[in-house]
Amino acid sequence: MIQNPVLPGFNPDPSICRVGGDYYIATSTFEWYPGVQIHHSRDLATWRLVARPLNGPALLDMRGNPDSCGIWAPCLSHADGRFWLVYTDVKRYDGSFKDAPNYITTCETIDGDWSDPWFVKNTGFDPSLFHDDDGRKYFVVLQWNHRGRGTGGNPAHASFDGILLQEWSPEAGLTGPCRKIYDGTDRGLTEGPHIFKRDGWYYLTAAEGGTGYDHAVTMARSRDIWGPYETHPEKHLIDASHAPDHPIQRAGHGQYVETPDGQGYHSFLMGRPIAGADGTGRYCPLGRETGIERVVWRDGWLWLEDGGTLPRVEVPGLVAAEPEAPQPCETDFSGDVLPAEFQWLRTPEPDRIFRLGDGALTLIGRESPGSWFEQALVARRQEHFAYAAETTVVAFEPETYQQNAGLTTYYNRYKFHAALVTHDPDAGRSLVLMSCAGDYPDGGVEMVGDPVPVAGGPVELRVEVDRATQRFLWRQGGDWRPLGPELDAAVISDEGGRGEHGSFTGAFVGMICFDITGLGREARFSRFAYQPG
Repeated sequence: MIQNPVLPGFNPDPSICRVGGDYYIATSTFEWYPGVQIHHSRDLATWRLVARPLNGPALLDMRGNPDSCGIWAPCLSHADGRFWLVYTDVKRYDGSFKDAPNYITTCETIDGDWSDPWFVKNTGFDPSLFHDDDGRKYFVVLQWNHRGRGTGGNPAHASFDGILLQEWSPEAGLTGPCRKIYDGTDRGLTEGPHIFKRDGWYYLTAAEGGTGYDHAVTMARSRDIWGPYETHPEKHLIDASHAPDHPIQRAGHGQYVETPDGQGYHSFLMGRPIAGADGTGRYCPLGRETGIERVVWRDGWLWLEDGGTLPRVEVPGLVAAEPEAPQPCETDFSGDVLPAEFQWLRTPEPDRIFRLGDGALTLIGRESPGSWFEQALVARRQEHFAYAAETTVVAFEPETYQQNAGLTTYYNRYKFHAALVTHDPDAGRSLVLMSCAGDYPDGGVEMVGDPVPVAGGPVELRVEVDRATQRFLWRQGGDWRPLGPELDAAVISDEGGRGEHGSFTGAFVGMICFDITGLGREARFSRFAYQPG
């Protein structure tokens, strides 16, 4: 059985394609660098990260991008003996405008060096590329209407102004007319278009309802690629909005794929909400994850194999396979390459924020946790509702409270907690607990409790997360000791702070160093461990 989610933790907007017996899923990475995660599978059940292709300044530079901007909804395809990746680098989130340049890059191998990108246009986001039987290629994208006042966490339907189609080629770029081919249904917020062809029909799937709890996959078809497109008899192929107690919520935005023997599957993004610490509310600390459902053809339309529109937690797969048990992950940073599970924020110049060598990860203190430009933060996704993470700050000698290094649970600049080694004017070298619990728009940071003096030398830091609560601990030899009280872990989630539609990534845990004096005080970390609960 396929166990959903197949990609746990922040892995949204899954674009799936097949090359022979190999399946690939590309997912959004927003402000995290390198851009786009690509996972590989041969059975649709077990997946392995194989590439993050947008890994240099020619392909991606997100310095200055606001939270939850950057790479939205890539599309991965294979044609002409090459992989093709279409992506958007969104430069603005709040307000009426979306500055959203779209690009296309290509590579013969999934893990090779991708080409310098072709710029396509700025019309909107969620682009895709359709390769027709006659060799022609078509660029498909949402049109954004700034007159519709689409205001960030409160999206306006009028801003989502239909799906556009135009022919494109590597040699000539966009050619011929640009036409709107689909306005969507009354669910609105129509985005995430993908086209495929079968039995003489052009099929269009789109995401609707926004990426929160009204999300859905909508389907339409036409005999002509230019339309008109008729909508599915039930409108939505995948939709959990009518079943608030179903374990899979926020189901939408995916793509159809067919096995070599004609079986149909559809990827989709999903959320698994938990209650807050007080037992109320719905929070998705793991962000928007990737699921897969089995689909069947009936009367020229796709339907979920099990009927209805609710995706299942367990789905029949291609081969008999036991689900993999959660595994701990530990690194001593002895290599010269950052382990694959880690990413950083925005910058294509990682040598300015970290380096590996001499058995340690050295973070070079840069801007504050509130910066959109250059943060020394190296972190990995939270993939489990309960986990523990540890690190050792083996060397850090701050001279002012403006120099800090330690362990953080992080969503964005408004939603994080951190246990930090710093210098206190009264206590000297100390540990402090810093929290920003979704305080928008002011972004106020609270110092929780009093500084705890610590001796010179290494300091071990630990965080234990249990669904909606978390606690930091520390030690310098001896037993672990708590640092401050329990904290609200639910705020480190999509719905924390601004709430639904306010942000789109997921919870991370990792190492941070900032020096707002601008002098670049360095911190050395000798290890990092992540243990599923």
